[in-house]
Amino acid sequence: MTSSPHSPDPSHRSHASPSPDPARSSDPVRPSEPSHASDSSAPARPLRPLLARGREERHRAATPLELFFDLCFVVAVAQAGAELVHAVAEGHAGEGVLNYAMVFFALFWAWVNFSWFSSAYDNDDALFRVVTLIQIAGVLVFAAGVSKACQEHDFLLIWLGYLIMRIALSSQWLRAARAATGAERTTALRYAIGVVLCQIGWSGLLFLPEDGRLWLFLVMAVAEMCVPVIAERTYTTAWHPHHISERYGLFTIIVLGETIAAATVAVKSGIEENDALDELLPIAAGGLLIVFAAWWIYFVVPAHGLLRDNRQAFLWGYGHYVILGSAAAIGAGIEVAVEQAVGEAHLSTTAASAAVTVPTALYLITVWALHARYFKVGLAQQMVLPVSALATLASTFAGRWAVLVAGLVATATVATGVTLTSRTSRRA
Repeated sequence: MTSSPHSPDPSHRSHASPSPDPARSSDPVRPSEPSHASDSSAPARPLRPLLARGREERHRAATPLELFFDLCFVVAVAQAGAELVHAVAEGHAGEGVLNYAMVFFALFWAWVNFSWFSSAYDNDDALFRVVTLIQIAGVLVFAAGVSKACQEHDFLLIWLGYLIMRIALSSQWLRAARAATGAERTTALRYAIGVVLCQIGWSGLLFLPEDGRLWLFLVMAVAEMCVPVIAERTYTTAWHPHHISERYGLFTIIVLGETIAAATVAVKSGIEENDALDELLPIAAGGLLIVFAAWWIYFVVPAHGLLRDNRQAFLWGYGHYVILGSAAAIGAGIEVAVEQAVGEAHLSTTAASAAVTVPTALYLITVWALHARYFKVGLAQQMVLPVSALATLASTFAGRWAVLVAGLVATATVATGVTLTSRTSRRA
């Protein structure tokens, strides 16, 4: 992760400062400096020092550049989802899920790298914008290589796209190091070096035999996640809790939007090409209810309050790999269910239903584990999402009605949660 999801202490000043841990008390603390927050009323200056943002800036929000970055990332997410649909529909679910998990991790990690760095250091000057646009170009190169990677195990374009993104990211860390001193400078240099070394490690995908690539992926995934731990041993970067939670939330919305778009196209094609409205209507209705519920459940409680605890922030940030990956997979599953319903997929009704219900259940239980459970009062509230996840899995065996049943379960989950919360509020 670009910036470790270690939580900032509430006492942190507006400028980045070392952790209050006694072991870090010798780290230099720079005097408070004005934040270089972006000003929408003025053009970006061509060049300014890349100084740390303040952790307690008021009204810190995602920028148009960050939203543009997210939208371009979803292009690659859509490609990964399309390859998952193709593999599952052809009866190669195991290989398809494995390829999807690997590609989605690479996308997720690149997005995380940028998001945590920009939360800590975005100064919105022209150079920052240009380097970010270069990262977007890398994402698009990556997206162009997803099909070859999944179908032919040719990782050249994916590796090249990642190379472009990582060169841009490491240059940003070097800019931050140039403007920093002491422990902050050391942390920035560690990040820059770690990013470069990991990119060199990923080069093994181009040369290793296929049997060795999975092991390389596992090793490199662990190495990537260790970079923040090593880099921030003596200094915690100044990411903004509210800004980070908003960034993750917005990306979740965009991924859910892509899920609806993909499912809509699949249903439309099925109706036009096969005149199968009766078969597809339950899938369309159930899929829409699932996505609506997924949005509701994720945003029913604010997450930024959890990011002030080191351990929770770490788990929350990394755990979104499962949330975002399963959210995107729901759309792929709906496409699979549509193809099976019109006779274009080589799998059973139960298997096609599982393509929807399994990622939905995974999404529900992960959202509960990462932050929903910390806001639940009493056993009844705590059990809503876990029970819903089990009920969603059980709906897999409802035949052609499975997706609709799963959608009704998701709707009942939201209604039950709202009712229990309302009763608790009235008692308070």
